[in-house]
Amino acid sequence: MLGRVPDDVHVSERLTIPAAELSWRFSRSSGPGGQGVNTTDSRVELSWDLGGSELLPASLKERALERLGARLVQGVITVTASEHRSQLRNREAAAARLAGLVAGAIAPPPRTRRATRPSRGATERRIADKKRRGQTKRNRRADPD
Repeated sequence: MLGRVPDDVHVSERLTIPAAELSWRFSRSSGPGGQGVNTTDSRVELSWDLGGSELLPASLKERALERLGARLVQGVITVTASEHRSQLRNREAAAARLAGLVAGAIAPPPRTRRATRPSRGATERRIADKKRRGQTKRNRRADPD
């Protein structure tokens, strides 16, 4: 991808968003750039219509829509990048950001934690530490003689 604009966005080994489903917009960035900042459209907005896409299976699409709900505008997810001076690097950053968001949204939920009890050794160590600490504090007291 060196020196090239990314065509498709690779989310994972099994999922790639084709370039035909992506929408790019460019505008002037407010960041660093010297005199060129006023003439170069280096800020990048990358949009993908998640709601209208047929790329994901129904279960993954539902999970992604639920998890990205706050970021979606009418089913479309948009990411922006303007931290680099060149449009190419901002395009790469926006593609990576979109891939990360989608990968996180379609990831399976974490396994639920099964409640466990502390082991007998852990409980005994905790109580021994408490007793040792209490003894240290008792030894600091002045004798009432």
